[in-house]
Amino acid sequence: MKRFLITTALEETWRDDEPVLFLGEWCRRYSRKERWSKMNAEVLPYHWDDRAKLYADYQYLQEFHERLLQDLTGQLNQMHGVDHSVRYWRILIGPWLGHFVQILFDRWSCIQDAASMHELSGACVLAGQEEDFVPNGMTDFIQLFLGDEWNHSIYSSVLLHFTGVPCRMKARGSTERIPQAALSVASTQRRAQTSMAWCVRAVGAFVRDQDAFFLATYMPFLDELRLHRRLGQMPQPWRSVPPVRGPVDLGQRCWVVTGENRSQFEACARALIPQQIPTVYLEGYGRLVEQAGGVPWPKQPKVIWTSNSHIADDVFKVWAAEKVEHGSPLVIGQHGGHDGVGRWSFVEKHGIAISDCYLSWGWDEPRQPRVKPFGQLKAKRPLGVRHAIQPGALLVAAVHPRYSYFMYSTPVASQWLAYFSDQFMFVEHLPQSIRSALTVRLYPQDFGWDQVRRWRDRFPGLHLDEGQSDINSLIRQSRLYISTYNATTFLESLTMNVPTVIYWNPKHWELRDSAIPYFEDLGRVGIFHETPVSAARHVSAVWDDVDAWWSSPSVREVLERFRARYCHLPDDLSDRVERTLREVIAVSSPVTAR
Repeated sequence: MKRFLITTALEETWRDDEPVLFLGEWCRRYSRKERWSKMNAEVLPYHWDDRAKLYADYQYLQEFHERLLQDLTGQLNQMHGVDHSVRYWRILIGPWLGHFVQILFDRWSCIQDAASMHELSGACVLAGQEEDFVPNGMTDFIQLFLGDEWNHSIYSSVLLHFTGVPCRMKARGSTERIPQAALSVASTQRRAQTSMAWCVRAVGAFVRDQDAFFLATYMPFLDELRLHRRLGQMPQPWRSVPPVRGPVDLGQRCWVVTGENRSQFEACARALIPQQIPTVYLEGYGRLVEQAGGVPWPKQPKVIWTSNSHIADDVFKVWAAEKVEHGSPLVIGQHGGHDGVGRWSFVEKHGIAISDCYLSWGWDEPRQPRVKPFGQLKAKRPLGVRHAIQPGALLVAAVHPRYSYFMYSTPVASQWLAYFSDQFMFVEHLPQSIRSALTVRLYPQDFGWDQVRRWRDRFPGLHLDEGQSDINSLIRQSRLYISTYNATTFLESLTMNVPTVIYWNPKHWELRDSAIPYFEDLGRVGIFHETPVSAARHVSAVWDDVDAWWSSPSVREVLERFRARYCHLPDDLSDRVERTLREVIAVSSPVTAR
């Protein structure tokens, strides 16, 4: 049977008068079930449901990323009349290039699977306003790849130029972008832009050329101010600066990335990169460099340290890349809780690759000498309440975009439906007395998953927090903290000595080999569980006397080892930071990696 291909949730591209093939579950919004459930439809099996393939593809794409970076270094140097190193371009364009190529590979694979597994009658392609889907910078790119419109444009490019699927062209209507909350790397950056009350110009008057530079370090604000004084300089609470915006010049995008194509996908990537590369790296590169040269930051910083701005802050990245080439050492702090625990992560790998020193929250990697076990920079501490006598339980949920983005060991795309099912199963296996005390804190960004409606339909009386309440206030009222995913959340609760139960599907949250023994220990004492049913049973068993469990010698022993490895909280945080930075400064040299 021939089927019409539907690639996204944009219903103007759907057809109700013939059988259809949905490319993935991202097409079928839960809130639109009344329409799609009545269609003669199939959903294409998702290629990364084979998690072995997912990891193998990640390894391949890392190798391809390195080849592209080498090739783009030469081309961008020639286009811009500069002679920068691979490390310079890795710092500036590496996050975008890694994200884009990994995203494109997923979109390519889905289209190729659909064309090979089904006889397709056609697909609808919306045409026009292509320049609206070219990002200005990395933050803009993050906003775009979350949306159906940009993904439809990428799918369409693959369909039109790399398949024989008949495409029915349709004029795109006016595209007013619906504001969407970006991922944490961008939203944290925007908060930093508005949180500081200091005037940048006034601070700049006290800056010396070789002062240390700190931006978005995650260190507590007052501790960071004291660190400036310890290093013999005036406090400088810098904030991010948004990049200049400029028009897209399609005439400057008529080129391909040079180099060997080892597959048809690589030819596709080399063709689409020039069409999609953010304007601040191409048409607006000169303006970006000029903007970075005008900020009142140190001219020759003796050290640069960030834990966040190296991903989405383009002004910082181009500034830091130039300073690194002239000998300033770059220190990257651990960005989140998945690092050091998850089996693979592009963002973690990138942070280590660009740094002279990578500050982990306690873990080390024997093959990565740049990784320095340090401690949790956020310095989360106990809240001063006795949790065992509190009335509530707090379950903290997560969700990622419907479409895949950068690759790390988490659920991908439609696999989040299995994650939702696990959460529902956990609640179903709680006795009513605990269920009535439970608050489910949803992720504040929904990404089109319609989380609230899913939960309301399943548990009408359950107390939901839509991610807007102060998390510490919720924790203060909680007897147990229930973490459902591998990220920062449970590391902070353990550091704060909040009785914590963790569960997740190990097939979707793969651990690296060095982390497995630590989680086996957590499992042995009831903290970590691989199924929601096991976690619910444990919560029920300890609910009436949490102290007896949480304070037991076996639990305390396991917690001490785990915290030392993954969420160490130094008593002398400021002293340790100062010593570490001075060590980095002492051994730094102006050697540039080409």
